[in-house]
Amino acid sequence: MMRGMRSFRRFAVAVWGALLLPQPVLAKVLIPLEPCRISDIDGLTSTEASCGKLSVPEDPDAPDGKRIELAVAIVPAVATESKPDPLFLIAGGPGQGSIESYAPLLGAFSGIRRERDLVLVDQRGTGGSNRLDCDMPEDSLEGGEFQPAALKSLASECLAKLKAQPQFYTTSVAVRDLDAVRAALGYATVNLFGGSYGTRVAQHYARRYPEHTRTVVLDGVVPPSLSLIPGIAIQSQHALHGVFERCAADAACNARFPELPAQFAKLDATLRKGPVAATLADPVTGAPRHIEVTRSHLVTMARMLVYSPWTASLIPLLVHEAATNGNYAPLAAQAEMAGDDLDRMIAMGMHNSVVCAEDAPRFMGAVNRKALEETTIGPTMLDGMQAMCAVWPRGPVDKDFAQPLDSSVPALLLSGEFDPATPASYGALAAKGFRNTLHLVIPGQGHGQEQSPCVQKLLRDFIEAGTPKGLDTGCVATIKPAPFFLSFSGSAP
Repeated sequence: MMRGMRSFRRFAVAVWGALLLPQPVLAKVLIPLEPCRISDIDGLTSTEASCGKLSVPEDPDAPDGKRIELAVAIVPAVATESKPDPLFLIAGGPGQGSIESYAPLLGAFSGIRRERDLVLVDQRGTGGSNRLDCDMPEDSLEGGEFQPAALKSLASECLAKLKAQPQFYTTSVAVRDLDAVRAALGYATVNLFGGSYGTRVAQHYARRYPEHTRTVVLDGVVPPSLSLIPGIAIQSQHALHGVFERCAADAACNARFPELPAQFAKLDATLRKGPVAATLADPVTGAPRHIEVTRSHLVTMARMLVYSPWTASLIPLLVHEAATNGNYAPLAAQAEMAGDDLDRMIAMGMHNSVVCAEDAPRFMGAVNRKALEETTIGPTMLDGMQAMCAVWPRGPVDKDFAQPLDSSVPALLLSGEFDPATPASYGALAAKGFRNTLHLVIPGQGHGQEQSPCVQKLLRDFIEAGTPKGLDTGCVATIKPAPFFLSFSGSAP
């Protein structure tokens, strides 16, 4: 994610860092840059880049007040004479930092990088940009879940510890940051790639700064008029049912795992009565660890694994093992890994600042609670956010923030057929805000499409042409979902 306010001309160019930038930009760069390596959250993959910091006011209307620094990384174009308009990569969440989120995914943009810089900016409150963290201690759990009263208390404790004014960490402020980074790096126009919540940032940037926006790619689209929280439980349920239906239609999967919905319901009923003991092997030492599997494990597994077709392909096997063989360990292990990854990736303080200012005012009191209660997740997310937002300060939100766009910026919108958070209907709604647009629904896929070679070619061709008109989309029909795991050895040969 990215952000900005103004150009700060007191910054000088670090000569050897500037040598990594395309020649037309050199004279205008106002952020000192140094060679660096950027990596994913685990440090397993890394890439050479140029890194720097841009100082901006925490309160955009108090330029002489407290300042924070935005972390910026540029992965330079391969070509000696690169194109002047880079691709800015904007992360999701809300609460993910762009640098660590996209560092392991840069190969997906290698075709674009041949001629264009890739620019990553950690949105204020994430990553290296004054990250706003909130601890969620496990001893606050009751029955495996956080209760609203506990979440409200945790939110108050977090606010007391934060060395920040969290009300100034909204999307409306973040896009001003993003444009300040653009100006400080000397780019006249930029291309934007936003994923998930990052699509909200990209759309609002295009609204605020159309003259600096050459193209927009939105992957897993959040329309401006919709809030993030209320629909997730319902959309996640649809995606889970989609996994069950796809298994039933697959001869090998159906033969191996018949009656999946009934088995899932059996697990749900069992765990509602109380936890089940299981033993997990430590992933590093292999030592046994005794745990209690709660319904929260089932909910986390069902919600998080449907995001990717590869993890979704595990669900029938995990459900069958627990329901039929009483083997809860694989289900619990997947849930704990997914939950741990989410905790490390998301800066919850920044997440709260965005949701409480931009989403809570729109969904509170206007939700079909009965529909939520009929889902596996239930109203847990809604109740939790209402509790936290009762104490979290609300920051600035532009008056037209939730209004549909009416933009002439060329746009390519991508939706996964089985996306559990941002379904294809969301992409279709957002597409109405662009006059020059193409919306593609990728068959058999979940949340995030950039790993598909077909989509990577489409991204490169779209950004190169600067318009979706005439884009050859024939390869989309050839994309298939991942095959189901029929055993822990993998899918059928």
